[in-house]
This record gives sequence, structure tokens and C-alpha cells, in this order.
Amino acid sequence: MLYITRHGKTEWNEAHKLQGRTDIPLNNEGRKMAEQARAEYKGIHLDICYCSPLIRAKETAEIMLKNRNIPIIYDDRLIEMSFGEYEGIENSFQNPKCPINVLFQAPEKYISSIGGAETFEELFKRTGEFIEKTIVPQLKQGKDVLIVGHGAMNSSIVCQIKGLPISQFWSYGIEQCKLIQLL
Repeated sequence: MLYITRHGKTEWNEAHKLQGRTDIPLNNEGRKMAEQARAEYKGIHLDICYCSPLIRAKETAEIMLKNRNIPIIYDDRLIEMSFGEYEGIENSFQNPKCPINVLFQAPEKYISSIGGAETFEELFKRTGEFIEKTIVPQLKQGKDVLIVGHGAMNSSIVCQIKGLPISQFWSYGIEQCKLIQLL
């Protein structure tokens, strides 16, 4: 089985700021979310966890898997999508002319980097390689795998595994600390 989840809440989530690769820790609510997920999913068998190296994902994985003797492997290919100069921008949707909004409102129209942000091509290349070279071999061995990541990075994995077009990039709406079974 393959499961995926998104990190718990951070202060920047609360403030509606784009985090991207900015390394923001969980806030108290985020830690509580991870604790609740640990209790809720304790009965799900997992052999291994792959996790983004960003602190909010690391904290989430460590809390969720505490006392379960499940190895957590940090992989740079699971880092969040870079939002370039728009990282840290607050409430971008309140400014309808903010160029990065196209990424969220009409992803199929996001065809090149805006303000140094990562492109879908770059994101899909690194996450696709991760799926092919790391996840597929684990699944072929019958392993139960968990990926702990981020909104956009997780969505790229979901799109590739489910064969979804870019226009449906955000369709799964991956909630924080909620497990989704992909395979």
C-alpha cells in the first residue's frame, strides 16, 4: 500500500502565507494534529516512511510515527515546490493581479516560472523520479509506504499516480495530517 499525508499546521498556514521551501516549524495546533493522526492511524501497517527534509514535515512524521519503530528517510525530492519571490506573501488571493495566483486558480495556465518559482515540469521531474526509483521498488516488494510532504509536492505525486491532468492538480485537496491511500 502507498499512503500520503501533508504536514500539520504552521504559523504561516494560520496567516495564509505561501511557505514553499521556507523552513517553518509546526505550531502547537500542528503538533496536536500530528498527535491525533498518530492515534487515528496507529492500526495502519507501515514498513517505511519517506519524508520531506523541511522541519514541518519532519516534525509531523516523527510525531505520527513515535514509538512505532518505522524508519523515516528524508529525501530532498520531497521538498515543497518553490514559490520563488512569492514565498512569504500573505493572502495573495486578496490581490487578484498577483501573478502566482494562476498556479492555484488555473494550474493548466501556469506554463513557466513566475518570479523564480519552480515549474510543474521541474516538480514532476523530481517527484516522478522519486516514485519510479524509490516507491515502485518498495511496492513491488510488498512494502507499505508512507510519504509525508506538502500540498503542492503531494499533489504532483497524486497526479502522476492517478494519471490526472494539470487542470486537476489540486483536485484531491490533501488535508493536513489526513492519510490518503493512493495504491
